Amino acid sequence: GITPFYPATPHPDDVLAAFKQTMRDFYQVDAMCFGQFPQFKINEYISNDINIDILEEDEKFFFEGRLDFLGFNYYQSEMSSTLNTKQTSENRGLHGGYINPYLEVSDWGWPIDAKGLRYMLNLVYRRYNLPIIITENGLGAADEVTANNEIIDDYRIKYLNDHIRELKKAVIEDGVDCFGYLMWGPIDLVSATTGEMKKRYGFIYVDKQDDGSGTLNRYRKKSFNWYKEVIASNGESIE
Repeated sequence: GITPFYPATPHPDDVLAAFKQTMRDFYQVDAMCFGQFPQFKINEYISNDINIDILEEDEKFFFEGRLDFLGFNYYQSEMSSTLNTKQTSENRGLHGGYINPYLEVSDWGWPIDAKGLRYMLNLVYRRYNLPIIITENGLGAADEVTANNEIIDDYRIKYLNDHIRELKKAVIEDGVDCFGYLMWGPIDLVSATTGEMKKRYGFIYVDKQDDGSGTLNRYRKKSFNWYKEVIASNGESIE
């Protein structure tokens, strides 16, 4: 996963912190895309008394094993602040930053930032000049089932509509080569982040609860037919 960090203020310290936090894990992708381990990271290891022997054979394999395309997961953005902002359970982000007060959050407190996807598509494409596929993107939510086994998940439709719309802008307006989009996940499953069934992602509801009860029956949510049309129209149905 790749997470953009925004500076909390225009203060240069916040801007620098946001840059460093956004780029924190990019050195791994640099190695895979550029075919060599980044020198700044080697320098960082040396300054911390970590010595890594890189053989000529290693360098050869690195260079020959460069990626042909890049896949990344996107779920949220965070905010960086160096100006004595106190972290609390309410404002602490999942990746060490802060929750942006300008953004809505999911039922589990994850910031919802569709424009952040467009931002990261542009950043990644301009940095590596490789085709991109979004390998994960989606919304964990507490779905409710009606007496008729209907699940009216308009919030999931809005989330996906907004994110795919920003992806289209990145492709059409910004010139990003993004050749695919995969949503996590088509059917309800145990959440990898919380170990819960009640944190649901899918277009298909699975009657299984956290206490082990349930019939395992499947029911199509409102988002099922909506996304079916998105696929059939190759995204033209996105508002």
